[in-house]
Amino acid sequence: MSSITRRKVLGVAAGAAGAAAGLALAGSAVAAPLSAGPAAAAAPAEFDEVYLGRRIKGGPSHGGGHHGGHHGGGYSVTIDGEELHVMQNADGTWISVINHYEPAATPKAIARAAVRELQGAPLVPLTLA
Repeated sequence: MSSITRRKVLGVAAGAAGAAAGLALAGSAVAAPLSAGPAAAAAPAEFDEVYLGRRIKGGPSHGGGHHGGHHGGGYSVTIDGEELHVMQNADGTWISVINHYEPAATPKAIARAAVRELQGAPLVPLTLA
């Protein structure tokens, strides 16, 4: 005859249910911060300055074009009047066509990094086919 009793079966079932509930709560606690994403963050600050002899500007995009509306969340960055195509990553960092593999925390930081990378060379317009 088996030594399994109703009390043991109910005890195991209650423990499994408690563990499943704990995992569900832990999963929702982990998922909540991830779902907030960059959309919950404040819009990047506008800037207009001369950095290493180059005029860099950034602010909300008004054109609504491909890069004005889709990439960068409607944020435009220029270096000496030429558009620096920027994009905001899912984690809230920013990249540009110049610094695609070196994300920065803000559009201003990515503009400064692009100026350093250009080393005085002009930013040529990016032609999208």
